[in-house]
Amino acid sequence: MSEDIYDEYPSLTLAKDGYENIEPLKLGERIKDIRAKLGLTLEEASQRTGLARSTLSKIENEQISPTFQAMQKLALGLHIDMPQLFEPPKKKVATGRRDFTLRGEGKPHPTPTYEHELLATQLSNKKMMPFKSTVRARTFEEYGDWVRHDGEEFLLILSGEVKFFSEFYEPMVMSAGDSVYYDANMGHMLISTSKEDAHILWVTAK
Repeated sequence: MSEDIYDEYPSLTLAKDGYENIEPLKLGERIKDIRAKLGLTLEEASQRTGLARSTLSKIENEQISPTFQAMQKLALGLHIDMPQLFEPPKKKVATGRRDFTLRGEGKPHPTPTYEHELLATQLSNKKMMPFKSTVRARTFEEYGDWVRHDGEEFLLILSGEVKFFSEFYEPMVMSAGDSVYYDANMGHMLISTSKEDAHILWVTAK
């Protein structure tokens, strides 16, 4: 490794007997972490960086140390800045977030076509929004237009029967236990087709 790199990246310090890290830095582990977050296989990373697949594997498994030139290729091929190679992987820390919603104690949110019961309402900045709904609508025309919004959605039929309409697919009849996951930017809507209003569990993800 070129000595110039220690001047450029202050996270590496000079010891009496040479250069060493403030804390042991596992470059291989860091490179593997970056590749995994980019969703790349070893073969794909090899094609992007110009480094042999076997070389990348040995680097990630701490069998060899990457040269400065190899790290330049990694940074260029993975479209990252060189300092990112020297940042230790961030440890995931449990936040301890938890929110109970007892039966019938969700926050009501009625609409002309649905009777929503919002769940886990005490938590802010959620990545998912869970809620139960009673499907009041009985005809497509009751909506006036497609429902669209950002994110993705999952719904599970709890009771009754519905017809699920989506912009790019034929309508689908669904009954208790059936589920669907879909892009919420695509026009969608539900109507109850059973004698009683259908009940569903809905989860919207950002």
